[in-house]
Amino acid sequence: MNTFGKNQGQGPVSIRQLPTGVPGLDEILGGGLPEFSFNIIAGSPGCGKTTLAHQFMFANASAECPALYFTVLGEPAIKMLRYQQQFSFFDQAKLDGSIRFVNLSQLVLEQDLGTVLEAIINEVEKSGAKIVVVDSFRTVVRRAQSSANPESDLQGFIQRLALNLTSWQATTFLIGEYAESELRDNPVFTVADGLIWLYQSVERNSIVRKMQIVKLRGQESVPGLHTFRISGSGLQAFPRTFGLSGEASPVKGPRRLSTGIAQLDTVLGGGIPEGDSVLLAGPSGSGKSVLASQFVSEGLRQGEPGVIAIFEELPAEYTRRAASLGIDLQTFQDSGALRIIYIRPLDLSVDETVHEVVHAVKEVGAKRVVLDSLVGFEMALAPDFRHEFRESLYRMIVALTRLGVTVMSTVEVEEDFTSMGLSHYAISFLSDDIVRLRYVSINGQLRKMLIAVKMRGSKHSIDMWEYAVTSKGIVMGEPLRGYRGLTSGIPGPWPSETREIEPPPREEVKE
Repeated sequence: MNTFGKNQGQGPVSIRQLPTGVPGLDEILGGGLPEFSFNIIAGSPGCGKTTLAHQFMFANASAECPALYFTVLGEPAIKMLRYQQQFSFFDQAKLDGSIRFVNLSQLVLEQDLGTVLEAIINEVEKSGAKIVVVDSFRTVVRRAQSSANPESDLQGFIQRLALNLTSWQATTFLIGEYAESELRDNPVFTVADGLIWLYQSVERNSIVRKMQIVKLRGQESVPGLHTFRISGSGLQAFPRTFGLSGEASPVKGPRRLSTGIAQLDTVLGGGIPEGDSVLLAGPSGSGKSVLASQFVSEGLRQGEPGVIAIFEELPAEYTRRAASLGIDLQTFQDSGALRIIYIRPLDLSVDETVHEVVHAVKEVGAKRVVLDSLVGFEMALAPDFRHEFRESLYRMIVALTRLGVTVMSTVEVEEDFTSMGLSHYAISFLSDDIVRLRYVSINGQLRKMLIAVKMRGSKHSIDMWEYAVTSKGIVMGEPLRGYRGLTSGIPGPWPSETREIEPPPREEVKE
């Protein structure tokens, strides 16, 4: 009988998706894990396989959906639970009936695979389990390899196990320590509906954990490697598409945002177009952070919440330095209108950074965001991610501007007094607007000069303006005219010019 033909025209079978309990993983899987699927969690020791299985189990187990966890590791379940109960997802109440642990280690060592399979079948039938975990399945594989026909016995065991568990409508996980070289010929990977591979790598002093959905039947998952972290809450995944999927914000409007410095707004053609990405490039001490703080402060004054992501100093230090320049950030932090987040250094992935910044933006409803600085951002990344810094930065900027916020980033440029570089990253294409700050040597004095290099889609001043960093923040001076070679940093007067340009107020304050 052609049963397929009889079912034609009735539409596809609906497959329910179960939440994994792991933040970010449902998005990677395409909505959740298919119910009644036969899955493998593979990877090297210590990468989080057992924790992932427990997290899923505690998120879904209930009196109506009991779970069985078979341990074949040779260690008692009580030892494993001693560590797993340290995670916040662990629910002691579910051990009274919703979740049960069965130790098969002795049976695997003393009996053949047929007996092990019968024990699993009996336990599942008796309990009516809807979630079944076998940890570690690799122990069963090693037991099969000692038989007379290892490959045949193992394949038969896997197929019978999968058939029974699927017929009982149970969502199943086999946990094992596998090498990538085993992907091609291992029969267990052929039978599996889903294959989640966990990796961890060490480079210098940083450990980076990543996961990949190698296989998932019936639905589209997000391809590629995704970073994840293990904390007191368990696993948290950071999808590569975070902030890039979903609908973007409305099209940019004609509104311009004030920088908090009226004369600079004029230089920029009326302010910064809302929704733009602005790059402040300049050497150390040129006032980049001061200008960025004034930009956020002006937004707060106008009722626009803000987020400042810093990589090089603690929030308290950042706030105190701003206060010394007449910029009050503390009041707005206390009211919740401003969030200053310190991105912990040395082992970040860009996905974690994007996640933290985007989460803060959504939480406070931010309209203005400062990234201070891009050099610090690069150094905060784990070494494994630094070679793709430009791609990382692109994804962060796009994720933020899609939310409709205006982003101001600072980047340090070393002055060589021969040219006027914008950044050693070659990232100017990521910015809608670029403001270059630099030092110039005039009459034996090291003075500061500002120029609007780029304002995408709008006119701006083409003059080079002197400015000073004072106790009241950035103070603009007059255009530097009558000099040639200003972009070199060592200008000279035009032959016909003898007038000396007076500098702005000199009350210089160290940034």
